[in-house]
Amino acid sequence: MSGHSKWATIKHKKAITDSKRGSLFTKLIKEITIAARGGGKPESNPRLRVAIERAKEQSMPADNIERAVKKGTGELEGVNYEDMALEGYGPGGVAIFVEGVTDNKNRTTSEVRTLFSKNGGNMAGAGSVAWMFEKKGYIVISKATIDEDKLMGIVLDAGAEDMIVEEENYAVKTAPADFFNVKKAIDDSNIKTEDAEITLLPKSTVKVVGNEATKVLNLIDAIEEHEDVQHVYANFDIPDDLIKE
Repeated sequence: MSGHSKWATIKHKKAITDSKRGSLFTKLIKEITIAARGGGKPESNPRLRVAIERAKEQSMPADNIERAVKKGTGELEGVNYEDMALEGYGPGGVAIFVEGVTDNKNRTTSEVRTLFSKNGGNMAGAGSVAWMFEKKGYIVISKATIDEDKLMGIVLDAGAEDMIVEEENYAVKTAPADFFNVKKAIDDSNIKTEDAEITLLPKSTVKVVGNEATKVLNLIDAIEEHEDVQHVYANFDIPDDLIKE
């Protein structure tokens, strides 16, 4: 869990300061567009609500968000995007699950397979690693922000499943359906979050250290940078100091 927390928080902060803003916006627009197919109203479409909140966090202009929603609902003409999932293993036997949005599944699959092979991993068949992950709401809060007991009371009263105390952060887990209630309770208490998302968490982790750990992180970085990839999930357990580097 600590590996996921540290990695998620670092990636979240990196995205905010990343100079590749155009590439990030492209990914967010794809996600909003495909999410809006389930309905253009965020209040009744959780996936769209999450996508729009992510876009706002990255200061995406409201006009861009609105156009992406309209393309998804069919009000405006747009590219025909499809969801896709790819699975594989990285160095040390780390399980990796990739979610993407693409207009050409064959092309994206081929390119991601190449990234796996070039970085010490290999693709696997559908269902090979998906069972190792479970969908959860996940909220990270700095320990410097609030007292543990106070936060515990707030999140558990709002419906959280668990709160893990880590070296620098608290990691709050929720059922997907309870995520927004818990997040609202945190926001209403004026508590700043480091990261908040509905994600896939590993049911168990694989410990990797040294050069192997570096290779795992390099592989995940390479896959995440692909323009059609939205999320990369992995079940690694890597020392915090190495992840920080």
